[in-house]
Amino acid sequence: MAATVTLEQTLSRLAREGELYERLSEGRVRCYACGHRCLIPPGQKGICKVRWNEDGRLLVPAGYVAALQLDPIEKKPFFHAYPGARALSFGMLGCDLHCSYCQNFLTSQALRDPNTGVPPQEITPHQIVNLALHNRARVLTSTYNEPLITSEWAVEVFKEGKARGLVCSYVSNGNATPEVLDYIRPWVDLYKVDLKSFDDKHYRQLGGVLKTILEGVRMIHARGFWLEIVTLTIPGFNDSDAELKDIAQFLVSISPDIPWHVTAFHKDYKMTDPPNTSAKALIRAAEIGVAAGLRYVYAGNLPGQVGPFENTYCPSCKALLIRRVGYTIQMDLLSPTSGVCPSCLARIPGVWG
Repeated sequence: MAATVTLEQTLSRLAREGELYERLSEGRVRCYACGHRCLIPPGQKGICKVRWNEDGRLLVPAGYVAALQLDPIEKKPFFHAYPGARALSFGMLGCDLHCSYCQNFLTSQALRDPNTGVPPQEITPHQIVNLALHNRARVLTSTYNEPLITSEWAVEVFKEGKARGLVCSYVSNGNATPEVLDYIRPWVDLYKVDLKSFDDKHYRQLGGVLKTILEGVRMIHARGFWLEIVTLTIPGFNDSDAELKDIAQFLVSISPDIPWHVTAFHKDYKMTDPPNTSAKALIRAAEIGVAAGLRYVYAGNLPGQVGPFENTYCPSCKALLIRRVGYTIQMDLLSPTSGVCPSCLARIPGVWG
């Protein structure tokens, strides 16, 4: 009888030496893939569980996907980039955070939680890009786990994708370092950050540090990625008027043109106590964003229930520019004009193609 191959054994085979690290004395390494900057002794793993020190070399994930799906770009969500485009989304295993409500826990919490994990499927960058083009996708997205910790693989895929005309994007928690952002910047066009809270105590419960995440958001914007922000609005966790106002004001301090998506929580994984977020609560959150000075605020994933907050309007003349229901584009006046309002000629920030 053949021996059972464990997930760890499979991932050990599907690994290569990384690029985002520094060799130190006594065989230790310093990883720069995420804001934890793990100092990893020989034979040990980083916090993410998928980057480890083998004889003084940092080995990292490569050559597989654990999730692969074709989505509308609005599902990522990007509302100011290529409306109606298809995005081929791929993910690996592991995360540098451990959110109890993670909706991608089967991939993100693998190796941390024995009840999670999906079998890796071996694949090449060429095959991923072929799938994208065959399915008429315009965008490649690294998502489902935290893409920062698998950045070497994402860059390998994106190099192939960019060479063949695809747009590349990250869906990330924003726990970044300057090193990883500089490493991916030539290959990543669009960047979505989940800004989960504005309370450091809450962030530490999730495995992060608020200051590091906020600095990540600043660095992403400063480097010229097209940036959109999402806050999953969880009753009793991060949905107070004061906290939502703090998030909105922080974004305004960087740029009032950053799109902010407030989305509805539903019971998932280990967080089953709070009620699901209501449409009324999402509208309240969106109104707080508008009052703080953000020009593009969206209430997501409750289609048809949030009034105007699914649509894009011109902040200058208030003309309706993109009408959406859920992930479906019903009207788009921006893409044909490369992002210029046809009513008043104001330029709407985004990547309109």
